[in-house]
Amino acid sequence: MGKHLTLIALFLLTFNGLIAQKGNNSTLKIKDIMQGDDFVGHLPSNHYWSSNGSTLYFDWNPDGAMADSLFAYSISKKETNKMGFLTANALPSSRLNYNKQKTKALYAKNGDIFLLDVATYKSTPITKTQERENSPHFTNNGKAIAYTKDDELYVWDMATGTTEQMTHFVKAKDKEEKRDSKDEFLYQDQLGLFDVLSERKAKKDAGEAINKKLEALEPLVLETGSKSVMGLEIAPSGKYITYVLVDRPKTKGTIVPHYVTESGYTEDQNTRSKVGDEPTKYEMFVYNLAKRESYAVTLDNLEGLDYVPEYTKDYPDKAYNNENRIGFINGPTWNSDGTKAILDIQANDYKDRWIVLLDPETGKVEQLDRQHDEAWIAGPGIGGWGGGSLGWMPNDKEFWFMSEKTGYAHLYSMDINSKKAKALTSGEFEVYDPFISKDETRWYFGSNKTHPGDRQFYSMPLKGGKWEQLTNMVGSNDVALSPDEKQMAILYSYSNKPTELYLQQNPLYAKTETKAVQLTHSSTKEFEAYNWKDPEIITFKAEDGAEVYARLYQPESSVKNKAAVIFVHGAGYLQNAHKWWSSYFREYMFHNLLVDNGYTVLDIDYRGSAGYGRDWRTGIYRHMGGKDLSDQVDGAKMLMDKYGIDSDKIGIYGGSYGGFITLMGMFNAPEIFSAGGAIRSVGDWAAYNHGYTARILNTPATDSLAYRKSSPIYFADGLKGKLLILHGMVDDNVHFQDMVRLSQRLIELGKENWEMALYPVERHGFVEPSSWTDEYTRIFNLFQEALLDKK
Repeated sequence: MGKHLTLIALFLLTFNGLIAQKGNNSTLKIKDIMQGDDFVGHLPSNHYWSSNGSTLYFDWNPDGAMADSLFAYSISKKETNKMGFLTANALPSSRLNYNKQKTKALYAKNGDIFLLDVATYKSTPITKTQERENSPHFTNNGKAIAYTKDDELYVWDMATGTTEQMTHFVKAKDKEEKRDSKDEFLYQDQLGLFDVLSERKAKKDAGEAINKKLEALEPLVLETGSKSVMGLEIAPSGKYITYVLVDRPKTKGTIVPHYVTESGYTEDQNTRSKVGDEPTKYEMFVYNLAKRESYAVTLDNLEGLDYVPEYTKDYPDKAYNNENRIGFINGPTWNSDGTKAILDIQANDYKDRWIVLLDPETGKVEQLDRQHDEAWIAGPGIGGWGGGSLGWMPNDKEFWFMSEKTGYAHLYSMDINSKKAKALTSGEFEVYDPFISKDETRWYFGSNKTHPGDRQFYSMPLKGGKWEQLTNMVGSNDVALSPDEKQMAILYSYSNKPTELYLQQNPLYAKTETKAVQLTHSSTKEFEAYNWKDPEIITFKAEDGAEVYARLYQPESSVKNKAAVIFVHGAGYLQNAHKWWSSYFREYMFHNLLVDNGYTVLDIDYRGSAGYGRDWRTGIYRHMGGKDLSDQVDGAKMLMDKYGIDSDKIGIYGGSYGGFITLMGMFNAPEIFSAGGAIRSVGDWAAYNHGYTARILNTPATDSLAYRKSSPIYFADGLKGKLLILHGMVDDNVHFQDMVRLSQRLIELGKENWEMALYPVERHGFVEPSSWTDEYTRIFNLFQEALLDKK
């Protein structure tokens, strides 16, 4: 009760309601632009084709309804229509699992399994139950359909219509108690003395023998203990079932109180734990159906299992222990006949990725590729929570995968016998989302080859070679190919042009030059009434000589006030100095408003940002608030040297990771930043989650120095400028508790030049326009007062 009263008191002291903008000279109003999609327009998304190529589907909301609806563009009629809810619900899913011949496909929708005829785009329900069936895939050489339900695997025979349960998992098998020597003597003596007991035992033994024969027709009982089952799958041949047993440690979650509730009572939400959890243990098994036995997949021959991270040298007196480095196991990815499979295995310290070949008959693996990084494995198609991108080449003798071997994410193939890898793409740029053409002769993929901030769509011969650029509109080209690959549906956007849906012939199949035709128009009249600025993409030199990309917004000389605002994007590994419509579109519009008021705005892709390769990605390893902060400082100095910005008129702001950098800037570079707006910020990385933080900083118990260097709460004494902290009180990602702790630290340090604005109904990503409006009005007023002395 005392905890809740303290937080309510803090809330009442700092939340003063909506405040007016001070001296806004722009035609843009914060209240308008913070309406989000209602002001910009509800943009198309999630485009996909019907399997017969007759219709292009996408989510859209041109009328500003409560939610997006499914729309359909008819290729033959060249018209777009909104789908009714029931009609849309009856359509096949966009995520299809094809048979080898690509004539049939499976999908799960609303908890049921469906079989789709590809040519007619007609589907047949395989299940219609109250339970939820998932993960459909073909087996028995395409003659049967497998799916999971309640952590068991079932197979439906397409010819007979028979459904068979293939697995039977139990926490513990029933075990017959063994008699000790005394009881065994008495037992045998009784059988020898009394014929009736001996005869009854013989009848019982005969019955049990029959039961054992019957049990041999049932699924093998598989014991899990306290572990959970995941990744349940049967091979294309139908001979092997693979599954992973997951042993998750018990963790203590953080309580997030909700104060504004329908019930009128304070309600507690139990959320994530903090970084430093004991690692989850993963163990894969093969269930051999013919042999009726289950055996563990053996991973003890992987290279580097005894690896001790380099950072441990900083702790010579501290023992390092990681007895089992095996982390998430992704796969299997089976070859066409189900005799071999590829597994994608991550280390639980995130510093290794192993790609191995599984022999399902023995459970043994052969290492094909090890990707190691002293920092952490990641990059497009390489690492993450669901494994990387890989698959079999059409000849079933090679497989393809992604690697940052050269420092950039590129496409490779490898012969499973020679184990020789071949780079299919190379260069100081990245490749995204590769897939093989339907005729198995070519690759399709995206790349930022032309510019780090430009995404185009390409094709290339299967064995590598000359690229053919298939799109040509500068910006972002998110392509969905038609089933015959002759048409490209493109979700396209530019820096100052929101996303729209386009249709273009694939140049590979066109006899003449092709041009993209716009199918949707989403932006509102209110949005179109303003001449949105096209920010310049510039580069500047960092203190270590690195070339840093940034977006620059410059005001007209007649209104330039010699003040600047630096925006710091969130997520860490994210890109914002690019040439397409930003996911930070509210911030983009706010920057236009700032420029109208005379501010110069800089938006930096600092160290740790996406799109620039491995060294840029890992530039923050063991020191967040190091090079990522010095990049902001160097950007500020560049503004002073090159663009005439006064040294005492630079502000900084951002959300999430951007809020963290704002705090570090205000605490560690007070001579550079006179004001900062820290939104939903991390104040102490030891309070954040494990999956994100342990990759970059290891764990607090093993690498306390990294956390000490990286957490703003330890540097709060450096605050000199004006700081505004803004946070949602029900943030279940970056907990509000983090900022409560920081506020107590600022109070104890006697700091007076800071304020906190709280948002009682907002989580990490704000939803309510009123909250957005209040938040950015306060930020605007902060810069007006602290940088221009407009009170």
